Amino acid sequence: MKTLYDKIWDSHIVVPETDAPAILYIDLHLIHEVTTPQAFTGLRRRGLKVRRPDKTVATMDHSIPTTSRSLIGFDEIAANQVRTLAQNCKDFGIALYDLESPKQGIVHVIGPELGVTQPGKTIVCGDSHTSTHGAFGALAHGIGTSEVEMVLATQCLLQRKSKNSRVDFDGRLQPGVTAKDMILALIGKIGTGGGTGSVFEFMGTAVRGLDMEARMTICNMSIEGGARAGLVAPDDTTFQYLSGREFSPKAKSWDEAVARWKKLPSDDGAHYDHSITIDVNALEPMITYGTNPGMAIPLTGRVPQPQNDADAAALKYMALEPGQALLGHPVDVVFIGSCTNSRLSDLRNAAHLMKGRKVNSSVRMLVVPGSYEVKRQAEAEGLDKIFKEAGAEWREAGCSMCIAMNGDAVPAGKVAVSTSNRNFEGRQGRGARTLLASPLTAAASAVEGRVADPRRLGGLS
Repeated sequence: MKTLYDKIWDSHIVVPETDAPAILYIDLHLIHEVTTPQAFTGLRRRGLKVRRPDKTVATMDHSIPTTSRSLIGFDEIAANQVRTLAQNCKDFGIALYDLESPKQGIVHVIGPELGVTQPGKTIVCGDSHTSTHGAFGALAHGIGTSEVEMVLATQCLLQRKSKNSRVDFDGRLQPGVTAKDMILALIGKIGTGGGTGSVFEFMGTAVRGLDMEARMTICNMSIEGGARAGLVAPDDTTFQYLSGREFSPKAKSWDEAVARWKKLPSDDGAHYDHSITIDVNALEPMITYGTNPGMAIPLTGRVPQPQNDADAAALKYMALEPGQALLGHPVDVVFIGSCTNSRLSDLRNAAHLMKGRKVNSSVRMLVVPGSYEVKRQAEAEGLDKIFKEAGAEWREAGCSMCIAMNGDAVPAGKVAVSTSNRNFEGRQGRGARTLLASPLTAAASAVEGRVADPRRLGGLS
């Protein structure tokens, strides 16, 4: 009896693991401008070509401006990264979705959009949130720069097999509670090291009830719980999402692919090394209070007592006290975007809550779609007008304020409610204080000018 992870792993082994790591075949290599320059330099120095340019897809996302698509007058280091990626893709024959492409976007948003993300694949990228693609039943994880070079040169990767961890989300989500709250609840329970050495397989009635975009949110933050990757077994929801996309199989090949994908889910009785269950019936909207995603509490909760010096240092950095309630805590910036929560459903949810309301005068709010296609669809539905009429900034697609290396940053000492995935010190800007939350909680906080419970604003389904 095999798990989903076992099946994908076994079918991609080139050389089995012994005292040395296994050699694993990689089906799809996603690249962007930040983690690739040194890898391409290494290929040139060794006189190597890209082994499978047809299995390599590039885009620009991390360091690009979101105020416009022009690099004129933009940060020269970032502009050079973009130009270097364009030249490398040209030299090595790699498909690139650049700033002028209608298919450009955050790498973990456009992969599923294009249909290059598919069940049963092994997928890597020089970005830790590659785990996003696991929502499709793909084994997807981040790699380092030297590994990027290895995959470019060989289409293979040295890997040791992880343990199997089963995570059951059982029950039914209540209005105002989302997939982001589910994953924050898990990480808050197990900590940032709870999944170390494991691959999470997300199961249960609550997961099966989620659409693909919500499943991507959960898998995106698997890495924040310490896991190597996160997986959701493919089902009809998966197949419906992929059907008809540009790079999805067509005609007879589609039928064959679906038949193959239906064999991927874990067998009854398959062994898991660890298991954990989260009851979502009683789950509330979640928010972080510290400097790692494991420092998460329900919105109605209070900041807990520090358990060690690191916890105490985190509270000092965040200017919070044990026992303090976060509800009502003043907010300076609200960011809706990132590879965690920048898809159309995320923007719809936030826009639905904000319709007819205004961003509080004390708050700066940025709404950044995850791709050009998400932006186009959102504008076709009039979501951009809702945000702009409320007083939010409507931006071009990119990573934006998630990482603060592209001109979008939270000023030192200011508090941001962010839909991104990391709240480390300096992640959103030097001295910035980040509270991670769902798009609904972020939108409610923007309206009230303080941490707010979206359930109190009503109209949620």
